[in-house]
Amino acid sequence: MTMKIAFVCTHNSCRSQMAEGWAEKLGGHLFEAYSAGTEAYPEVKPLAVAVMREVGVDLSGHHPKLITDIPESLDVLVTMGCNVVCPYVPNRHQEDWGLEDPSGGPIEGFRETRDLIREKMLDLIQRIEKGDLKPDNALNLNGK
Repeated sequence: MTMKIAFVCTHNSCRSQMAEGWAEKLGGHLFEAYSAGTEAYPEVKPLAVAVMREVGVDLSGHHPKLITDIPESLDVLVTMGCNVVCPYVPNRHQEDWGLEDPSGGPIEGFRETRDLIREKMLDLIQRIEKGDLKPDNALNLNGK
């Protein structure tokens, strides 16, 4: 069964887009991946597209989406550390990755963020594959 996973931050222009790209590349066998923001933004940050291209992930066709553009119910919802309260999206597991936004900084910051997201994605995939996080028991992981 394919899980629906979404990555949410404020503008859906950098971190959440990178996470969606990594989810598709590394976890396409597990996920239907989505990303969204809580506020409208005109484009995916060019440096986010560039650093993902460096690792073989093409975000050139991506565009920022709003939280209303993703499925109404998810298996996993990942917030990126934006210090914003997301509108409630029904999900079986939610976690926050606490990532700093590299926007406005040098390309090195985008690369660091890209690599951190990859590590977190690999950890999430490992937890799912080990059975530690599945739709039928994910609520237990949250202690709910």
